[in-house]
Amino acid sequence: MQLTINGLSKTYPNGVKALDGVSLTISSGMFGLLGPNGAGKSTLMRTIATLQDADQGAADLDGLDVLKQKNEVRKLLGYLPQEFGLDPKAVCQDLLDHFAGLKGIPAGKGRTESVEAMLRQTNLWEHRRKRLGGFSGGMKQRFGIAQALLGDPRLLIVDEPTAGLDPEERQRFHNLLAEIGQNVVVILSTHIVDDVSDLCGSMAIIHKGRVLRSGTPQGEVAALAGRIWTREVDKAALPALRERLTVISTRLYGGRTIARVHCAQDPGDGFAAAAPDLEDVYFATIRLADAAFTEGNSK
Repeated sequence: MQLTINGLSKTYPNGVKALDGVSLTISSGMFGLLGPNGAGKSTLMRTIATLQDADQGAADLDGLDVLKQKNEVRKLLGYLPQEFGLDPKAVCQDLLDHFAGLKGIPAGKGRTESVEAMLRQTNLWEHRRKRLGGFSGGMKQRFGIAQALLGDPRLLIVDEPTAGLDPEERQRFHNLLAEIGQNVVVILSTHIVDDVSDLCGSMAIIHKGRVLRSGTPQGEVAALAGRIWTREVDKAALPALRERLTVISTRLYGGRTIARVHCAQDPGDGFAAAAPDLEDVYFATIRLADAAFTEGNSK
């Protein structure tokens, strides 16, 4: 199974260009789409999920035209949007059975078995007769995955699935996604770097509607070797430091401010080389793109 996206663009009526020539090739396994809020991730996910149209471009899912053959694509698709409403009075198993019917699974033994299998796979079996209003955030997300998996989809899209989850629920959700990703194409759209680092074999960074980098997490981290430097700085000195160097992130440790900068060679001034990680890749990509955008607009 392969999804090929070529030159997708989308501008909303208010003038916001949410997608600007996005091109990606996504194969089976876990694919991480990483970017800040407002980067265009949700617009891209909704377009692939056949919920909105693009202005330009094309998308192909194993020979199916995603933008034109929407009904055929939907038969292969599972989708967990960033926000989805659930009737708090609905009983978990009953609502999942209702979703199964909406997906075209005929009533009977086969549908019952499919619903029960999803409840067990998402660890909701013991909660199957409970009302959704009593579910935790993580349980609701697992229910969302259960409905998305109904009908044995070959492409699963999950948009910001771990935002707001506590560490235990987040880890449980990670394990579930990793298990699912062994057999289907899973696109994980998120602004949480660790989600991509922990789960995904391939990734892309999107910002202001454009794909800035794509590859494997390990390869992108390796490409930054020798370019990340760190040291403790006075908070008052940060503005001057930002004028001189590309500061990609700052963190507070025990009241001390630690700066990480991107530089092709030793910047001196007490900086020490640091081993890069995916968070450095993310911040460096965003900061350098913003700097280039600002410089281009100032000319």
